[in-house]
Amino acid sequence: MTDAIHPPPTEFSPEEIERDDVLRFFHYGHLPPVLQAKSKPFCDLARLLIDTLPRCPQRTIALNKLIEAKDAAVRAGIPKP
Repeated sequence: MTDAIHPPPTEFSPEEIERDDVLRFFHYGHLPPVLQAKSKPFCDLARLLIDTLPRCPQRTIALNKLIEAKDAAVRAGIPKP
C-alpha cells in the first residue's frame, strides 16, 4: 500500500501508527469536504481513545470497530447519482 493511496493522518505520529496500524485508516484529507466532515469526528475519537486508554486488547477492539463505523458513515454520505 502506498502513501499516495493512504496518506497517514497527521493526527497520529509515525510511532503511534507503527504501534496501532489501524490508525492509518483514519485519514480524511483526501476526501471531498462533505465526506471529510463525516470522517473527521471518527479520527478525533480515535485520538481520544489513544490518549485516554491504555494499550490493551479492548482498546484495539474499540479502534477496529470505530474504523468500521467510520467506513460505513462515509459510504452513507456519498451522494447518490
